Amino acid sequence: MSAATTGEAAGDTSGRAARPVRFDDPARNAAYWARIDRIVSAAPPLDDSQRAAIRAAFHQPDARRAAA
Repeated sequence: MSAATTGEAAGDTSGRAARPVRFDDPARNAAYWARIDRIVSAAPPLDDSQRAAIRAAFHQPDARRAAA
């Protein structure tokens, strides 16, 4: 993994936040993120109950107190 783990991707004009650099080889890194984009694009959208379950998992007050 590269020493620089975050930064603006060369030529990225998507407007999204910079992605981490996973591999030192730029071509391999680009292929990795292209694969991630394909997987995300193919996934069905979440329904409201799935969103609620994810929110509940990350916003539990007891877990926050235990982590502090």
